[in-house]
Amino acid sequence: MMEEARKVSDFGADVFGSEAIKTYLSKDTAKKLQATIQDGKPLDPSIAGEVAHAIKKWAMDRGATHYTHWFLPMTGSTAEKHDSFLEMKDGEPIMSFSGKNLIVGEPDASSFPSGGIRSTFEARGYTAWDPTSPAFIKRHSNGATLCIPTAFCAYTGEALDKKTPLLRSMQALDKSLKRLMKLFGKEPAHTGCTLGAEQEYFLVDKKYYEKRPDLVLTGRTLFGAPSAKGQQLEDHYFGTIPDRILSFMNDVERELWRLGIPAKTRHNEVAPAQFELAPQFEELNLATDHNMLVMDTLRNVADKYGLKCLLHEKPYAGINGSGKHNNWSVSYGGKNLLDPGSNPDENALFLTVLCAIIEAVDKHADILRASVAGAGNDHRLGANEAPPAVISIYLGDQLAEVIDRLEKGAGGKTKKADAMKLGVDILPVLPKDATDRNRTSPFAFTGNKFEFRAPGSSVCCAGPTMVLNTIVAESVERIAIELEKAGVAGKAKAGEHTAAFHNALQKILQEILKTHKRVIFNGNGYEAGWIEEAARRGLPNATNTLEALKALTKKENLALFKKYGVMTERELKSRYEILLEEYVTRVRIEGACARDIASEMVLPAVKEEYSATVKAFSLAEKVGVCCGTSALKEELVEIGSGLDGLKANIKKLDEALNGSDPLAVLVAMKALRTTVDSLEHKVADAKWPLPKYREMLFLY
Repeated sequence: MMEEARKVSDFGADVFGSEAIKTYLSKDTAKKLQATIQDGKPLDPSIAGEVAHAIKKWAMDRGATHYTHWFLPMTGSTAEKHDSFLEMKDGEPIMSFSGKNLIVGEPDASSFPSGGIRSTFEARGYTAWDPTSPAFIKRHSNGATLCIPTAFCAYTGEALDKKTPLLRSMQALDKSLKRLMKLFGKEPAHTGCTLGAEQEYFLVDKKYYEKRPDLVLTGRTLFGAPSAKGQQLEDHYFGTIPDRILSFMNDVERELWRLGIPAKTRHNEVAPAQFELAPQFEELNLATDHNMLVMDTLRNVADKYGLKCLLHEKPYAGINGSGKHNNWSVSYGGKNLLDPGSNPDENALFLTVLCAIIEAVDKHADILRASVAGAGNDHRLGANEAPPAVISIYLGDQLAEVIDRLEKGAGGKTKKADAMKLGVDILPVLPKDATDRNRTSPFAFTGNKFEFRAPGSSVCCAGPTMVLNTIVAESVERIAIELEKAGVAGKAKAGEHTAAFHNALQKILQEILKTHKRVIFNGNGYEAGWIEEAARRGLPNATNTLEALKALTKKENLALFKKYGVMTERELKSRYEILLEEYVTRVRIEGACARDIASEMVLPAVKEEYSATVKAFSLAEKVGVCCGTSALKEELVEIGSGLDGLKANIKKLDEALNGSDPLAVLVAMKALRTTVDSLEHKVADAKWPLPKYREMLFLY
């Protein structure tokens, strides 16, 4: 059987991981490299040559002839430039790969989005090896390529990618946590951020995809009347996976298996033709790279099955969109800080980190919203099983009660007569899944992690998690500073913190909750009443990308990223320029595509239907037939009216495209869509030029 062929020993076979390191490197070099990978220690330059030779030999043993520095530019996808191992020496061919080839590359940086950091005539850019994300083999139909995950920066040293700020944010969080943990009496240890990125996607038959210019050019259907059957019966979710799709999924997982990507769960999602792949948790940087490979693999394997994988957030109107639920947690010395402890000391730490996150999310909700902004996600947020654009936190009733008692100092179930005091009171036992899941919350606590549900399915995980790391680093450091000001510090052994320490800590956490508890909402985020309530609470609600991206230009936000060494002002401003330009460009592409489809495909079909109806009506009158003429006349009026509306709305969209306001383009597109979708029901099925929802959404 296919599943039996997937051996445990083959897991990560195409990754230069721990087994390959042991096999291809000397013991001393392997130890030094593992220290860099596992503990974040600086790379010893003296081992670069040996490591490069070992990676080359390993890659060639697996059929690789070329290598590439694989990186995450600001396009939101991946980039690679392939170089052959082949070199000529004294007229003879040799296969060479030096330490310099491994550590540094020099791709052309002029044609990547830079937001003004680089001019077109300034081409030099550098890729720098990221040893914490292992090299891997990328296979194709006629060979293989060695891929070396790297960071990408300009000649000036400024970041031109998504990975560099992510790595910096992880450093910032590590630094802040070390400062806090010292006050808790903890020994210096490694801070680990983990991520589990649930990937939702749609599949469509290639024969339909190729007949939809909107899907090909924009990733979503710009027109399409609802199918009589959509997701109303709720029969697709967790339903039996069709054989063709299951075979596709098996092949996807087989490729991911060899890349060491722990794909754990697969299932039908709520909308027809929608599915999900969920991995196990991994270290954040590695999980980010792996998710980019997951998206690549989904697209590549789908093609082999006569399918197209749609990663757009809203490929079909009126049914669920696709998200990428980022399950994020943070640990220190191997201990998950979002796991409630078994003693008062551990619970005090848990509540401290929890309150830091509450403060961070409330204080910087605008940047979190900006991190998930995009033309596709604007159609998804707040519609059909996606959280609203208002950023709020879901804690669940049990934990919310604990937080409420902490803020008020009220008695708990274990000590009804006393005030709740850190270091004395014991939290109620919180099992791993003590809270229900809230699909309507953008940021939900789910037992020992937070699930950030706002990111769209096409987003690179690096952006949202970089922001999350940075804002939490600020809150953690602020708590540490307040404790330092109070002149208290914990002792090395658990349970030996002084009463003064706990009293000072409790006061700090109570102040945080009084100021920031407004961001906690355990109700239904889909209800219109919540949007009104959020406004009363003063929570921001950026309903579109243009509004959301303004957060990246605020002085306080520029200062925040600069302070924690995550991005300079110029780097952050460049992100604003890049994301703004991308948004405007995508909207204009969609607008031009909608205009062209309406003009060149829909309009001729409607004219043909109108002409045929006119002929039928004229013939009926000519031969003196009365029956049916009233129906034909009614149809003529309906189609003719639609034809007039179609022409008028095409003209309005064209005018909007000649302007500079992307929102005006979207308004004109919406009006045109309404007209086109109504005409879909009035034109004969055989004449309609676009595959319909009822054809595309049901894969058997």
